Amino acid sequence: MSPLRQRLLDDLRLRNLSLSTQELYVRAVEQLSRFHRLSPDRLTREQVRQFLVHLVTVERVSPSTFNVYRCGLQFFYRTTLGRDWVLRDIVCAKVGKPLPVVLSRDEVAKFLGVIRNPKYRAFFSTAYATGMRVSELTHLRAGDIDSTRMAIRVREGKGRKDREVMLSPKLLAELRAYWRLVKPKTWLFPSVHDSEQPMDRRLALNACRQFARRAGLSKRVTPHTLRHTFATHLLEAGTNIRTIQVLLGHRSLRTTALYTFVSREQLLAATSPFESLEIVVGGGTPS
Repeated sequence: MSPLRQRLLDDLRLRNLSLSTQELYVRAVEQLSRFHRLSPDRLTREQVRQFLVHLVTVERVSPSTFNVYRCGLQFFYRTTLGRDWVLRDIVCAKVGKPLPVVLSRDEVAKFLGVIRNPKYRAFFSTAYATGMRVSELTHLRAGDIDSTRMAIRVREGKGRKDREVMLSPKLLAELRAYWRLVKPKTWLFPSVHDSEQPMDRRLALNACRQFARRAGLSKRVTPHTLRHTFATHLLEAGTNIRTIQVLLGHRSLRTTALYTFVSREQLLAATSPFESLEIVVGGGTPS
């Protein structure tokens, strides 16, 4: 490992960023260096800009992906090299806010109903029952399940924040059945290849897509879809939006308010003005 890479890793750890963020930032610097075939500390500001332009115009990365690259390179040049001027005038891309994909209750039942593997069934049942992020699910431990208080402790969620989510009796029964069968050691949902490592998030994503196809769902289903569905179904059941914010671990209530735009109950609460029209066809009386 080069001294420059080691220094970047040390800076990332000092900042106490999550492992996934560290990996993304290191990958951004690696790809910049590979693009120009030079060490990143020898590149000019214009060369960094050329790489970012390439990402947008040639590779056509999404605005959110572009922003991750920019943040990773900004951290490297500002913190590791002390050159805060390199990306000073390169702004973040404007990111749209598409509505999240949400499943109906019947669709969730179909999705979970096709899962025969005990680990995946418990994993995706927990995703829907708690609204946890996939990275939070993969790092659950058996000790995080508190059956006395009927709560699950989420350790170091987004932003390194702990929180608790509800543990429903039905989910508790599902997890107990799974634990008796598998008896996981360190992680509640361990890796297929190494029981001392947590389940790989990409494996969970691929499995989720396969189960969705098997269930005959036309919607694009990911583990995060179950999180969106959890929040929307809570809102439709009359749960206070502030409570949903706390359960999801959102920093801002504005983020949680997004679910009001996809809630079926919210849509049905208003009646279209079209319903009150008396349309006369061809000048005659309504039939």
